Amino acid sequence: MERRPCLLVADDEKEIRNFLKRALESGGYNVVLAPNGREALAMYQEHKPDLIILDIMMPELSGLEVLSILRQNSNVPVIMLTGKSEVTALDTALGLGADDFVQKPFHMRELVSRIKAKLRRTARDDSVLSE
Repeated sequence: MERRPCLLVADDEKEIRNFLKRALESGGYNVVLAPNGREALAMYQEHKPDLIILDIMMPELSGLEVLSILRQNSNVPVIMLTGKSEVTALDTALGLGADDFVQKPFHMRELVSRIKAKLRRTARDDSVLSE
């Protein structure tokens, strides 16, 4: 049986977390959720997800702070979620090592396409490194 990729969704909006969980699980992913930055780091440590979907504006630790901490010892793919008013933070996010971003409101098909692309790249990079 093929292993289902694990995704961590960190967003302070419960409706977005639950929507993404339902949609992504129906698409074949395991999904863990975090409502804030501190919980996102804890869930990362516990589950070692294959990819993280990270909202920029969250309580306790912002998505930018979480990304900065993650990049100290991890290359896990990170897709940032951003609201229209947060677009200027994307330069910072990309500079900190974010792999991609999706602006809210977003189309689920676009997000899933970006997730698949990042996971394909990661799988290729892992296979090259193990040769």
